Amino acid sequence: MNDAILLERHGALATLTLNRPESLNALDFSMMQAFVARSHEIAADRSLRCVILRGAGAHFMAGGDLRTFATQLGMPPAERQAAFTKTVDDLHAAIEMLRRMPQIVIASVHGAVAGFGLSLMSCCDLAVAAEESYFTSAYRHIGLTPDGGGTYFLPRLVGLKKAMEIMLLGERFNAAEALRLGLVNRVVPQTELAAATEALAQGILSGPFAALSGAKRLLNQSLEARMSEQLHAEALSFGACTATRDFAEGIQAFLEKRPAKFD
Repeated sequence: MNDAILLERHGALATLTLNRPESLNALDFSMMQAFVARSHEIAADRSLRCVILRGAGAHFMAGGDLRTFATQLGMPPAERQAAFTKTVDDLHAAIEMLRRMPQIVIASVHGAVAGFGLSLMSCCDLAVAAEESYFTSAYRHIGLTPDGGGTYFLPRLVGLKKAMEIMLLGERFNAAEALRLGLVNRVVPQTELAAATEALAQGILSGPFAALSGAKRLLNQSLEARMSEQLHAEALSFGACTATRDFAEGIQAFLEKRPAKFD
C-alpha cells in the first residue's frame, strides 16, 4: 500500500494521517485508493475502539488535487464523466464505512479544511479544530458540485439555509464560526491540538464501548427513522447493553461510589 495515508495503532486507538503535506494533503488518485483501503482495514479490526483522523504538515486537507484532475482534461467528456463518477463512487464507500463503523472517529483539523476535507471532517463523529483553521466548500470555484457526503452532512449539522450559503457562495470562515455552527466540538490553540485530541480519544477509550458505539448508531439513524422505529431501536439497544459486563460494572461502581472501570 502507498504511504499517502499512514496508519498507526496504539492499543485500541488508531491514527489515520493524510500524508501529502507538500500538496496540502489534497486528494490525488493514490490517496483516494489508500483512503478506501485504510477505512476498510480499520473497520474490520474489532480490537480498535477509536480512530483519530489528522493531516500531516500545516493543513488538514485542501480538497481534491487539481493538478491530478487536470491530467484528465484530454479525455472525451463522456469518458471523463464516467471515470470521475466511478472514482467518487469508490471514495464514497470509505465515507460510508467511517460513518457506519462502530469505532468512534475523531477529526483533528488545522490549517485548510476545504472541499472534500470539509465533507470528511463533517462525516466524523467528533471534531477538534485549531484556532487558526479555516473552512470553505470551494467546489463552486472549479465548477463542481460537492462530494464526500457534504450535501448529506452539512444540512443536518448547520441547517439547510446555512448549508446552502456554505456551498453556493464558497466563502471562507474561521474556527470560531465553525464552532458556533456546530461543525466542530472544540477549538483549541494550535499548540494544544494534539493533546486535546488525545484527551478526547482517551475519554472514548475509557468508556463502555458497546454503549458508545450503540449511541453512535442510534444517533446516525435517527434522522431517517420514524419516532416509533427509533424508540424500538433504543429499547433493543438498551436491552443489549444490560447484558454486558460494562453495565454490571457501571451499576456496581455507582453503588460503591467509585469510578467505573469498563472493559
